[in-house]
Amino acid sequence: QVRLVEAGGGLVQAGGSLRLSCAASGRADTLFRMAWFRHPLGKARSFVAAINRNGDTTYYADYVKGRFTISRDNGENTSYLQMNDLRPEDTALYYCAADEEGTSPRYNNTLIYDYWGQGTQVTVSS
Repeated sequence: QVRLVEAGGGLVQAGGSLRLSCAASGRADTLFRMAWFRHPLGKARSFVAAINRNGDTTYYADYVKGRFTISRDNGENTSYLQMNDLRPEDTALYYCAADEEGTSPRYNNTLIYDYWGQGTQVTVSS
């Protein structure tokens, strides 16, 4: 079993930055792909970014490209989401997810992920 714990959320002004982290415990060595999703209040959960095990392949939603960067440290079993130039529309509960298989091309689909964190709130004021 794997447990994911997010941290790093908070309140920031528009244009500011935050760095989220996702620490994996348990059988973390089985995790192939890690990802971030977000869930704005009153809206559906949506894909933000994903990274494969080696860190050499990353995927981003169009609305965060050029502003957000996903990375991972396998030695620490942790993934990160560096968020720059934050906008009010980035306000959401951000979730970390992990996929043990990592072969599905549907990296932006919540259904392929085996484990989820509890979420960390990001609020961007205008």
